[in-house]
Amino acid sequence: MGLNAHLLSLDETYRAAGGSRYIYKLLQHLPAADPSLDYHAFLADGRVALARWAAHLSRWPTQRPAVRILWEQLAQPWEARRRGLHLLHAPFCVGPLAARCPLVVSVHDLSFFRYPELFRPMNRHYLQPFTRMSTRRARLVLASSESTRRDVLEILGVPPNRVSVVPLGVDDTLQPVADPDVLAAFRRRRNLPERMILYLGTLEPRKNLPTLLTAYAHLAGRAGFRHTLVVAGGRGWYYDEIDAVAERLGLRDRVLFPGYVPDDELALWYSVADLFVYPSRYEGFGLPPLEAMACGTPVVTSDASSLPEVVGDAGLTVPAEDAAALAEAMERLLEDAELRAALRERGLARARAYSWQRVARETARAYHRVLGEQ
Repeated sequence: MGLNAHLLSLDETYRAAGGSRYIYKLLQHLPAADPSLDYHAFLADGRVALARWAAHLSRWPTQRPAVRILWEQLAQPWEARRRGLHLLHAPFCVGPLAARCPLVVSVHDLSFFRYPELFRPMNRHYLQPFTRMSTRRARLVLASSESTRRDVLEILGVPPNRVSVVPLGVDDTLQPVADPDVLAAFRRRRNLPERMILYLGTLEPRKNLPTLLTAYAHLAGRAGFRHTLVVAGGRGWYYDEIDAVAERLGLRDRVLFPGYVPDDELALWYSVADLFVYPSRYEGFGLPPLEAMACGTPVVTSDASSLPEVVGDAGLTVPAEDAAALAEAMERLLEDAELRAALRERGLARARAYSWQRVARETARAYHRVLGEQ
C-alpha cells in the first residue's frame, strides 16, 4: 500500500500540527501493527527517517500548494501504477482521482464546508470539490470521530457502509510531569508564570480565541486574580483579530503568545498549566484537549462538534460563543480543588483508551477490508 506523506512537515510552524502528526504516527506505527503489508511512503522531505517503509522522495517542490495538487493528481497515480501498488491512502481529505487502485481517504474535519468564511478562498475552492470527489470515489473513508462521520454522511453523501470511525491517539510520551524542579526549570527557560491557563493549538479563526480572550478579561479584572493566559501555537491564517481583541481588552500585559511548541516539549507545557482551555467552534477530533488530559491537566472545552465526544465526563464543556459561561467554568475549576482532582483522574483514565498503536491497528484492518473486496 502507498501513503501520501507530502503534507508531513518538520518545520516549526502550524503546518506541523494535527494533520502532519497523524501522517507521522502512521509512518511510525503501521509496520509494527501489521507486518504482512508492503509499505510505500511518498515524501517531499528527505529529512524524514523511516523504518520498514519503501521511501519515494519526489523532486517536485510540493511545499508549494499548487505544485502539491498537481503532484497528487498527476504524478501520484503514475507512481502507484509504476510500483504496482494495490491501495493508496490519502491521509487528508483529497486523493488522486485518476488512480487505478482502490483509495482510502482520511477525513479529520469538514470545517471548510461548515465554516467556509474562515478559510482563504483558494483553500476552500480546492478542498470543497476535491474532497467531495475523492470521498465518493474512495472504497473507504476513515473519519476521526462520530461527529466527523455524521458530517461525511450529511455533507458529502458518502454511503454509511463506506465510512468507518478511527479515532486519533495520544503519544506515549504525553504523561504528567510531576518533578517540581523540572517544572521550575522549564518555567525559567520559557519565561512562564507560576500560575497559568493554557491554550495550545493553531492560531486561526475556527479556534475561537477572541471568545477565550473575552472570558479571560472577565476574570483578569477581578482583584486578586493572578493567573496569566498563555496562548501557545503557530500562527496560521486570519489571526489579526486575535491581536486586535487582546489590545482592545487591555490584555497585552496579561496574555503571553510564545508561538510554536515542539512535540518534545508538549508534556511540559501541559503539566505547568493549572487549566487547559480549548473553546473551538468546530473540531473533527480535537487532539490538544486529549493530550492535556493525558498529562493530568483539567480541561474546559466548547460543546461544539466532536469535543464532548472526546472529553466525555473528564472535562467541562460550555457553549462555544458564550464568553460568560467560559469564564464561569474557568473560575469554577481554578477555585475548586476537589473538582480539579476528579477531572484529573477521569482525564488520565480516558486518555489511556486512545493510542497511536490502536490507530495503526484499526487503519491496517481498514486496508485489509478494502483489499479483500477486490
